Amino acid sequence: MSRLFWFGLGAAAGLFAAKKAAEVTRQATPAGIGANVGEGLRELAGAIGSFGAEVRVGMAEREQELQETVERQTGFTPGRRAPRANGKH
Repeated sequence: MSRLFWFGLGAAAGLFAAKKAAEVTRQATPAGIGANVGEGLRELAGAIGSFGAEVRVGMAEREQELQETVERQTGFTPGRRAPRANGKH
């Protein structure tokens, strides 16, 4: 029974090692390297898009804060045009 156990364990370890070696070999091919680079670029593009969205949200919040400060200190609401003397915009 003990020999059968060790034989099975050795066979399982051998299969695992062969599978890992095949995976590493596949990743070292030009196609594997290209797939890795492509995936990395997709992740980078997603991160840049998220960063840009966060920056836009922060800009909008800061603009709102500045408009409220200007309105509170001057009584003027930024972004709204004052009526012209002749009644036209």
